[in-house]
Amino acid sequence: MKFPAMFSPVKIGTVTVPNRFVMPPMGNNLANTDGTLSDRSVAYYEARAKGGFGLITIESTVVYQEAKGGPRKPCLFSDDTVDSFRRAADACHAYGAKVSIQLQHAGPEGNSALTGYPLKAASAMPAANGREIPEAVSNEEIYRIIECYGDAARRAQQAGIDMVEVHCAHGYLVSTFISQRTNHRTDEFGGCFENRMRLPRLIIENIRRKTGGNLPILCRINACDEVEGGQSVQDAAAVAAYLEQECGVDALHVTRAVHLHDEFMWAPGITHGGFNADLVTEIKRAVSVPVIAVGRFTEPQYAELLVKQGRADLIAFGRQSIADPELPNKARTGRLEELSPCIGCLLGCVPNMFAGHPITCAVNPCVSRELELVPAAVSKKVVVVGGGPGGLYAAWACAVRGHKVTLLEKESELGGNFRVASYPTGKGQLSEPIRAFIVKCQKAGVDLRCGVEANEEILKELQPDAIILATGSNPLVLPIPGLDTCGYITAQDMLLGKANVGTKVLVVGGGMVGCEAAEYLAEREHEVGIIEMKDVIAADVTPESRRYMFENFEEHHTVLQPGAKVCKFYPDGVDYTLADGTAGSMRGYDNVVLAMGSRSNAVLKEAAERVAGQVIVIGEAFKAPGNAVTATGDALNAALQI
Repeated sequence: MKFPAMFSPVKIGTVTVPNRFVMPPMGNNLANTDGTLSDRSVAYYEARAKGGFGLITIESTVVYQEAKGGPRKPCLFSDDTVDSFRRAADACHAYGAKVSIQLQHAGPEGNSALTGYPLKAASAMPAANGREIPEAVSNEEIYRIIECYGDAARRAQQAGIDMVEVHCAHGYLVSTFISQRTNHRTDEFGGCFENRMRLPRLIIENIRRKTGGNLPILCRINACDEVEGGQSVQDAAAVAAYLEQECGVDALHVTRAVHLHDEFMWAPGITHGGFNADLVTEIKRAVSVPVIAVGRFTEPQYAELLVKQGRADLIAFGRQSIADPELPNKARTGRLEELSPCIGCLLGCVPNMFAGHPITCAVNPCVSRELELVPAAVSKKVVVVGGGPGGLYAAWACAVRGHKVTLLEKESELGGNFRVASYPTGKGQLSEPIRAFIVKCQKAGVDLRCGVEANEEILKELQPDAIILATGSNPLVLPIPGLDTCGYITAQDMLLGKANVGTKVLVVGGGMVGCEAAEYLAEREHEVGIIEMKDVIAADVTPESRRYMFENFEEHHTVLQPGAKVCKFYPDGVDYTLADGTAGSMRGYDNVVLAMGSRSNAVLKEAAERVAGQVIVIGEAFKAPGNAVTATGDALNAALQI
């Protein structure tokens, strides 16, 4: 068997977990507003158990009514929610998985507008600029909270849950007590190390007492806080040892950072898998109980190595379990070529989590919609035009629903703009989901035809019942003086190697496409400038990725000019005006690279409507600009309509 270490069983307390693949707790907004797990919640967890994960961890579950962090958070502060957790446990147990629940008090990261109660923390310190200043939780209330943790664990046990995990990380309530940076108390819960550890110790003791000592207890801890004065990895090792030796925890789940540095909590695509490994190793050296490692794992190879080396005992595949719940089964059966990897885009999971919407995923729009992709009532002939991520996903989804599908792509290669997007710095992994989509389409029986530019005649020959237009967009070229004679190169052509550029390059357009093109050039020692009409460069880039992007800009001395409207193009640069009317120029460049946006390409729509009774336009062909989440989400919706 490949990956023998990852597929070996491991004991956590009295419970034997069948393998080392862990689904960690992640907010998904699928719970009902009354704190029960919904049918969608159950299906979401069941899909990961069916996919082979040995340990399924239900997302952070509220133990204290005054500390509910979001309207769709699951709750265990009432007996009324127990049955819903039992349904989730039973669904996962049916596939041999074990189930844990993470127990949480959000502390200063909570939502007082929702609960009507002030935020609480060890001391009156806001989590971040603009956030509400929490109250220092009273000594009396601390003991009420301790009881609530025990009561929640008892309810979890009644629901048939196999173990519980106490959340002691990420700047939530318990974390604020442990860290010297956030604990400035002078009572028995502040001061020396053992006083700062008193809250987690009493919580664990209360859980053990109320569950008869039979329920394994895990703790999720920070390997470090990633802020000055916060917990270091040395501090974390001492915390880990104390939790084992003095509190008797059965396992540790090692994560990283407080929310001021989310790039360590949900790392962007530029971050490689296992980036926390050295920190986890330090924790592992301090304890003998099993240690779970987390940190952008997308494939099993390095995970296998860490477990084999004894540097971790289990590996948590967080957003990868969102991107492809079948990871363990595909690893077991040698089907990794059809694995849909998490690309670290942070476009569908994190923003939706914070906005209170059900999470989605660029490579798996079925996440949180597991109940919807069912066989069609009538099999039809479907033609998909366009072989980007939207077209490929639409073709696959139609095929698995039972339709006969033909996909037409005018280029010699599939992938569309997603393939182009794989060239910039840190984006190489984007080619992996394209390959996975291709393999899945082939196995589903999709007729993939490259080098075929669709027209009305070709569509008529195929005699489709339905046509999906996933023809994407074209680069936007605005009627600005000099543009048609300056010899510009589009960012797409530059990235694909269709045009050479000189040493000095001006990128016109400072959105994601332009910035990533600039990064690509700067990394190759070009002298690069970026000019952008908006006041902010890279406004459409996720905050976690922007940190790394601007570090690269600084390192390579990239010239940034925001808030500038280009009024004339030249072969060596541009003239511009600022909002206050000030005129300026950026000249002396060898080439101008254009990245001013995109325009929908749906020229086939009228012809398609003359051929088929149902025509659906998706992705950027429908509305530009867009992104992969829009494209694949539209693709799923289209497939469900046919």
